[in-house]
Amino acid sequence: MSFQGFPEAALDFYDDLEVDNSKAFWEQHKQTYQSAVAAPMRELTDALADEFGEAKLFRPYRDVRFSKDKSPYKTHQGAYVAVAPATGYYVQISAPGVMVGAGFYDASPERLSAMRTAIDDDRRGRELEQIVADLTATGWEVGGDRLKTAPRGWDPGHPRIELLRHKTFTVSHHYGFDAVIHTPELVDRVRDDWRTTAPLIDWLTRHALA
Repeated sequence: MSFQGFPEAALDFYDDLEVDNSKAFWEQHKQTYQSAVAAPMRELTDALADEFGEAKLFRPYRDVRFSKDKSPYKTHQGAYVAVAPATGYYVQISAPGVMVGAGFYDASPERLSAMRTAIDDDRRGRELEQIVADLTATGWEVGGDRLKTAPRGWDPGHPRIELLRHKTFTVSHHYGFDAVIHTPELVDRVRDDWRTTAPLIDWLTRHALA
């Protein structure tokens, strides 16, 4: 089936799951998850696959082995299109609505070193600065894990120290409860958003993941 939008039941499901994150609740409402969340998410990403590639839908179960929080279920459903290792496009639905994103989420030492070397380079670093400026000017939020201080060996006065502090780098745009999330038009909106973030993905694959 073609994507028709996320139903209100998807938001209600996650509202309720945040209150009662239990196996009993999940088993009682599993069909709602399948029909209101998982199926529309697959239809959405399938509609984008011809341009961006096939998406992976993340499992709804949390890995609680090393977490103090033993809640068994994720309170969001995410889907991810890989472009390069740990780099790609993302879309998510949760109680606060729909969010789209893109970026680089792997903080391995080798990739951090490559990213910081590229940021330090005047030409490549300024290119990333301009990409980020263009995105934030149109409402995108910069995220990712960041050091509180300068990375070891880097000058705190570096002109791009804020970029150098990143251990991962993402951008996101939130639709929240915008009525468009309940309509087929969301496909085109997410497509446009991912196209907008393509320069960031291109920069990361060319310079930060070499």
